Amino acid sequence: MIGPANRLRLARRAQIAKDIFELEFRRADAADLPAFTAGAHIQIQVPNELVRKYSLCNDPAERQRYVIAVKHETGGRGGSRSLIQEAKIGDDLLVSEPVNNFGLSKRTQAFILIAGGIGITPIMSMIRQLESEPEKQFKLYYCTRTPEVTAFHDELSAPELRTKVKIHHDEGDPNKSLDLWPILEERKNLAHLYCCGPRALMEAIRDMSGHWPPSAVHFEAFGDAETHKTDDRPFTIKLARSGEIIDVPAGQTILEAMRTRGFDAPSSCESGTCGTCRTRLLSGEADHRDLVLSDSERGNQIMICVSRARSAQLVIDR
Repeated sequence: MIGPANRLRLARRAQIAKDIFELEFRRADAADLPAFTAGAHIQIQVPNELVRKYSLCNDPAERQRYVIAVKHETGGRGGSRSLIQEAKIGDDLLVSEPVNNFGLSKRTQAFILIAGGIGITPIMSMIRQLESEPEKQFKLYYCTRTPEVTAFHDELSAPELRTKVKIHHDEGDPNKSLDLWPILEERKNLAHLYCCGPRALMEAIRDMSGHWPPSAVHFEAFGDAETHKTDDRPFTIKLARSGEIIDVPAGQTILEAMRTRGFDAPSSCESGTCGTCRTRLLSGEADHRDLVLSDSERGNQIMICVSRARSAQLVIDR
């Protein structure tokens, strides 16, 4: 289900790396699009009618186009494959207005940006904005397997970015992974950290940045693999304020189960990265799947958009 949306025309498509395609959307009448800020994403109803979320990677100063980069995932659920293979230049698709759960801190002057694979997409928009603000400092660490699968490789290798961008290729060998600890060991210049990439990378960054203030560490998830797992089991939640007991089936999140019973809670990203749905956990053992809570917070708080239960019941402060 897409919220406020426009029918936008696919105006351009280009392959920018192995299995990665850049797509550009415009209005048919060439009018301005709703403004967006660096780190924002849109939702697109692709030709097979699935709805998928894609980060915008163009300059936020541009008002006449939205640009995304899409990886053709052969083992995916078909959304991106449908967009790449079935959408034709000139087709009109339903595209939501931009939403940003990963925005740059306006008061911050220094930024550490870490991207893995296709997670570079929201970071590209950030770089384009920061390049227009000479008072801001940033350093990008971009991890991929090889140059062939590195989106925006030529642009990020430009001479003017040489001191600001480090591209690291590990050739798929964990022993050749970039050592990020020296980068995160000390927080310098009151920097804010932004990370988008595979879940394993983001979990490693979360662990290495545990001594940073939580408000200075930001994650963006581009997949929902952690929301549901094949061995998930049903459980119940008890809403402490009303006493209501709600069944949470294996295929639903706590938040979704609450909504089916007429209860709601603040939420935004629904991928366990923004912290909006943080809820006090009063009893029970949670199966935490977010990238927000510290180890010390996990005993009494839970992100109800993604996390589940290890015990038969959770009691939450709702």
